[in-house]
Amino acid sequence: MRSRFLIGVAACSALAACGGLKDALTAHVDVVARAGSQELSVTRLGDLLGNAKIPVPVTRENAAILADIWTGYQQVAYAAAHGDSLNDKKVVDQAIAPILNAQKLQKFMDSVSKTFKVDSGSEAAYNQASGGLVAARHILIGYKNPGVPGSAAEKDSLKKKADQVRAQVTAANFADMAKKYSSEPAAQQSGGSLGVFGKGEMIDPFYNAVLTLKPGEISQPVETSYGWHIIQRLPYADAQKDFAARYSQSAVRIADSTYLASVASSANLEVKDNAPATIKDAVKDLAKHRTDRSTLATSKGGDLTVADFLGWLETFPPQQQIMQRIPQAPDSLLKPFVKQIAVNQLLVKKADSAHITVPETEKQSMYTELQQIVTNLWQALGVDPKQLADSAKSTAEKERLAASRADSYLDRFMAGQVQPVSPPSPIRKILESKYESSINAAGIDRAFERAQKVRATADSARAANQPKSQVPLPGMGGPPGAQPPGAEPPAGQPPAQPQPAPAPGKKKP
Repeated sequence: MRSRFLIGVAACSALAACGGLKDALTAHVDVVARAGSQELSVTRLGDLLGNAKIPVPVTRENAAILADIWTGYQQVAYAAAHGDSLNDKKVVDQAIAPILNAQKLQKFMDSVSKTFKVDSGSEAAYNQASGGLVAARHILIGYKNPGVPGSAAEKDSLKKKADQVRAQVTAANFADMAKKYSSEPAAQQSGGSLGVFGKGEMIDPFYNAVLTLKPGEISQPVETSYGWHIIQRLPYADAQKDFAARYSQSAVRIADSTYLASVASSANLEVKDNAPATIKDAVKDLAKHRTDRSTLATSKGGDLTVADFLGWLETFPPQQQIMQRIPQAPDSLLKPFVKQIAVNQLLVKKADSAHITVPETEKQSMYTELQQIVTNLWQALGVDPKQLADSAKSTAEKERLAASRADSYLDRFMAGQVQPVSPPSPIRKILESKYESSINAAGIDRAFERAQKVRATADSARAANQPKSQVPLPGMGGPPGAQPPGAEPPAGQPPAQPQPAPAPGKKKP
C-alpha cells in the first residue's frame, strides 16, 4: 500500500515554538535548539555542517534544516524513552486533518462532476477541432539526428524522398506506406497513427499543419525539426471512439473550472497582494510558520491562513516538489495558486455541509500506517523502547540513551554512512503538540558562522595536502566556472532530503 503520509514530506518540518523556551534560548545564544531534555549547541551544529562528508554547501538555510532534522530526531527519541507510541486519537486526527480534508474534497468533487451535462463529441465538433482536439497519422522521413535539422544537402535529399513517397500515398495504403518508409520507431506497430491530441502535445508546425487539413485529407510534405512529414488528418469514423473520450474529459475540465470559478465568485474570494511574498517566506522556514495565522485570502466562507496553506501543501505528491518550487515561482503564478488552495478550503466546507466524510475503515488504515511508521523510525534510530529497556532502567537513563543514539544517527548521516530518515508531517505535528521544542535564530546565525570557518579550514588542509605536479590533476584548472568531479553543488542547495521512514508494505512526432 502506498503511504498516504509520504505526501509533502520534507527534511525540515514545522516546530511548535514555545514562547518561554524562545526567551530562554535567546538568553543563551550558545544553544541553537532544544527538544525533549536535550540541547543542540552552536559548536555541534557548526561542526556537523562544516565537517559534512556529504556534498552540503555551508549556508544559513542548511544550518536551519540541520537544526530541524536534529529536533525531529530528538523528539522521536524522547517519545520512545517515555514509551509514547503517539497514538492519541484526538491528536492524530488533528495531525491528519489536511489529508482527511483532501479526501473529502475528492469525494465531493466526484459527486459534483456527476451533475455536469457533458457532450460526448459529435462529428461536427470533431470536424471543427472543438477543444483543440485533432487526430492524425503520419509518415516521417526523418533527419539522422531527430530534432536537429540536418545540412542543406540532407534536407534537400529527404525532401525529394518525401515527395516521391507522397506521390504513392493514398488513404487506403497509408498504414502500409508508413510501415515501409517512416523513420518513426513506432510506425511498424501503429501504421503512423498518433491518435487524438491537442495543442501543445505536438510541436507547433506539425499541429498547425493538421489544423489546415480536412478530415481524411493528406498533406504535401511538411517540414519540422524532425524531418519531413506526410500527414493525414484521420476521418471521424477512424477517430470517433478516442475523440469522444478525450472530448468528454475536456468538457468535464471546462465544466469543473466553471464551477470552481462560481464558488470563488459567490464567496467574494480575494487573495491579498502580499500573499506570494508571504508564502515564499513561509516555505523557507516551516518551523516558524506552521502555526502562522496571517491571512492570505479572505472570503465569506472564512480566511485562508498561512497555517492552512502549509497544511494543504502536505497533500501534494512529493515528486511535484511544490515546497522547492515556490521560492523561485513568479508572483503571477503564486497568486492564482493561493486562490486555488482557498477554493479547496471553501469546497471542504461544502463537503461538510453535504455530510461527506472519510469512512472509519480508511481512517483506521491511516492510524495503523502511522503506528508502523513510528515503529520504523524507532528502529532506524535505534531507540525502540524494548531496546532502550535492555540497557537503561530509569526514564532519565532512557532519555539520555535515546538522545545519544539519535545524535549518533545524525552523525552517520552527515558522514554519508546511512540514509537519512525523517518523521512525516503528521508525526511531526503530533510530536510538536505533546513535547516542547524551540529553535533559536541567533544560535543558527552563530552556527552558520562557525561552519564557514570549519569548512574553510578543512578545504585549506585538503589543498595543502594535494601533491605538487607539473601535470594538472583531475578537476584542477579547466575553463572558468567548470566544476571538478565531486565538487559541491551550487551554493544554496540543501542537504540530501531525509526520506520518510518506510511503511510496510508526449509524444513528439
